[in-house]
Amino acid sequence: QVELVESGGGSVQRGGSLRLSCVASTRSLSDYNVGWFRQAPGKEREFVAAISRSGENTYYVDDSVKGRFTISRDNALNTVYLQMNSLKPEDTAIYYCAATPLTGTFRDVRLFTSWGQGTQVTVSS
Repeated sequence: QVELVESGGGSVQRGGSLRLSCVASTRSLSDYNVGWFRQAPGKEREFVAAISRSGENTYYVDDSVKGRFTISRDNALNTVYLQMNSLKPEDTAIYYCAATPLTGTFRDVRLFTSWGQGTQVTVSS
């Protein structure tokens, strides 16, 4: 497993932007596919985006975030990012990054073996 630490959350108004970072310690993040998930109060944790080890392939939950969110990585810095633009109140949640050495259905939380502690994103109207 790899230890993950998220940062970059905060409070913004509708239409604002945030960039989340997920930094890995203890092991090289280049060995892992990495995903971002979010969990709103009273709801299940849901998939947002994922990126392959090399960064060549990216995946998004659906059109609700594609075009607004961009996942990227810098393996030299052991970091994965989630750039979030045009934020909406419904994006409010705790955002988690997660890593897996496996390849599979990235929407499935069970695929991921390492999780960060989460960072709060709040979007007000």
